[in-house]
Amino acid sequence: MARPTNRAETDAVTSDVLTLSEAVVTYLRLKGQGKSKTFRRAAERSCGYVIDACGDKSLAEYTKRDANAFRDALVEKGLVGSSITRIFGTVRAVINFAMSEEGLSIKNPFANVYYDREAGVSGRVTISDADLRVVQRNCMDAGDELRWLVALLSDTAMRLAEAAGLLREDIEVHADGQLVVHIRPHPWRRLKTKGSERRVPLFGAAAWAARCILDEKADSGFAFPSYNKGEVTNANSASAALNKWLKPIVAEGTTMHSFRHAMRDRLRAVECPADIVDQIGGWQTEGVGHSYGDGYPIEVLSRWMSAAVE
Repeated sequence: MARPTNRAETDAVTSDVLTLSEAVVTYLRLKGQGKSKTFRRAAERSCGYVIDACGDKSLAEYTKRDANAFRDALVEKGLVGSSITRIFGTVRAVINFAMSEEGLSIKNPFANVYYDREAGVSGRVTISDADLRVVQRNCMDAGDELRWLVALLSDTAMRLAEAAGLLREDIEVHADGQLVVHIRPHPWRRLKTKGSERRVPLFGAAAWAARCILDEKADSGFAFPSYNKGEVTNANSASAALNKWLKPIVAEGTTMHSFRHAMRDRLRAVECPADIVDQIGGWQTEGVGHSYGDGYPIEVLSRWMSAAVE
């Protein structure tokens, strides 16, 4: 009786022996190096949803009917359109990577699946100028670590996780006295995209917060040590605490993310060019040409940030 053939002994891998759970293992082994725990959890959870709904099949066995059944299962869970989009994106990435790595020539059935991407998604609320000033005054009156974080976000368009994971040394004092925050990846806090790494000049409440952080005598190298006590920055804890504090003093629906939307509007209001706006906020700028070069110098960014903030 012939023994089963080990995959390592075959000349080529065929699609009928690579299951989705194996594809996840391949994906995490090769792409998960140095990534955060959330990266691993997203791959395992998203593909786990597929296995729960359709079974752990070989990649070639999945059909468009399976993909539609998977979509329906996510809708039945009560997930909003944005969450479904994120889960489908992860599943596609895992399958595409495994197919490429193993040299499989099959079509990914989880691509181009229709669903209402806006279902259950509430519009992002920006923060009014009046509420912004109230928040910033409250921050300056309190003058503690939590409020420094709010103030820093209020005048920079930074993402909450970007700010919460900063080191004190990421706040630079340039020769002319200009304060600049260097947003860069760290082992405890990754950035959302490659284009998210940037330098942003600080003005207004953000400059005040940066000076407070640098003047504080602290043993920790973190700008916000309260949210960096473990292996990764606890941005979720920061978000919960800050949104709870924010809720009573701003319009309904306003969250910490509202500052980021407001800054984009404030830069538009002073007629800041779109590609400079994108560089300040770490937003993706369309077009191949924008991936070349180092971007605009701090002096140019400072001119527009000063106009928008002060």
